[in-house]
Amino acid sequence: MSRAPAPGPATERLPSYGGQAVIEGVMMRGLRVCATAVRAPDGNIVVRTAPLSSLYRGRVPRIPFLRGLLALADALVLGMQSLSFSAGIQSGEVVGRGPIALSMISALVVGLVVFFLLPAAAAHLVESAFGWSSFASNTLEGLIRLALLIGYVGAIGWMPEIRRVYAYHGAEHMTIHAFEAQATLDPGSVAAFPREHPRCGTAFLLTVVVLSIVVFSLFGPMPLATRLLSRLLFVPVLASLAYEYIRLTGRWSGSWLGRLLAAPNLAIQRLTTRKPEPAMIEVAIAAFEAMRQGEASPAQRPVSADT
Repeated sequence: MSRAPAPGPATERLPSYGGQAVIEGVMMRGLRVCATAVRAPDGNIVVRTAPLSSLYRGRVPRIPFLRGLLALADALVLGMQSLSFSAGIQSGEVVGRGPIALSMISALVVGLVVFFLLPAAAAHLVESAFGWSSFASNTLEGLIRLALLIGYVGAIGWMPEIRRVYAYHGAEHMTIHAFEAQATLDPGSVAAFPREHPRCGTAFLLTVVVLSIVVFSLFGPMPLATRLLSRLLFVPVLASLAYEYIRLTGRWSGSWLGRLLAAPNLAIQRLTTRKPEPAMIEVAIAAFEAMRQGEASPAQRPVSADT
């Protein structure tokens, strides 16, 4: 396996790469391209590299708060494309984006209902029944939301299929850690790095939930319908705040304050990552190196290859 391309002088700031786990594979997102590597049923690694929209290289990604919404939309779109590709490799058939998109939209709607509307309705019921103050009711709502998130990501981790996805999730983080440490990108070297990483979708979700406790605790009493509507309307606001918070703690990662602020986000990743097998790390490295190669010479159209 080859080494990661040298990023230049030690003082040069490395790119903030990210990615996500898919079905038996990993997607790595760069600045101009993304690459998805999947372990096919025959044991080969199939890699697909595709250019990102020029929108991600314009002015919007540099505008505070707006870039958080772009990052969220980016994650949903690239996630849909990568899941469609990985599902097709596993089934041996072309999987249309329509079913994957419908599944993701359904999951998003269910997530909003379960993690935002249900806690708000439950806390409003308690407030009405026991005469609680709006501050106490809103705080209870946030704690219910936090318990639901932790319980959900922990519970689904017991499913064999999800455990493998969590293991690929760990491989993704470990590979990025190895690159950022300028270590050799091979399974043995990458395996020495931690599974948790500050720039993680799970960390983003936890930050959204914690910020919801702070923000909604400032709200006054509301009728149930207004309360539910306000929770939905504030989802983009919370997402933007969470993105900026994670960027800020990332800049402070070398200080004791940065490590303290990032500790809860890293802790929850112990639920959403597993120790990967060497073959899983190999897939993550293949995705990362394909992305880096595409960054050096961006493709004009999606390219697939077996390795």
